[in-house]
Amino acid sequence: MTQPAARTVMQEVSPKLAELSADVLFGDVWERPELSKRDRSLITVATLTALYRTDQLRGHIGRALDNGVTRDEISEVITHMAFYAGWPVAANAVRIAKEVFEERGV
Repeated sequence: MTQPAARTVMQEVSPKLAELSADVLFGDVWERPELSKRDRSLITVATLTALYRTDQLRGHIGRALDNGVTRDEISEVITHMAFYAGWPVAANAVRIAKEVFEERGV
């Protein structure tokens, strides 16, 4: 499911969660100057990989690319997570990253 479609579903099912996501998470937390958006993307990709959150990972790999994280850096984050979070979650993240890279032509 694409990010806009996911937001639409969230708005239909849980409007308050959609509001909090837009206003607090992306409108406040992601905008705080203490970490760059690039750094937040690296942290988020690592966390979503470790937690096997595949739907969210897909969108955040795209966001990471938008925030200046390179394909090689995403690959390195996934490799690093294999040793801390487990091989299966890293193998899964590789598959998702490949799909995002292909969709974006990177």
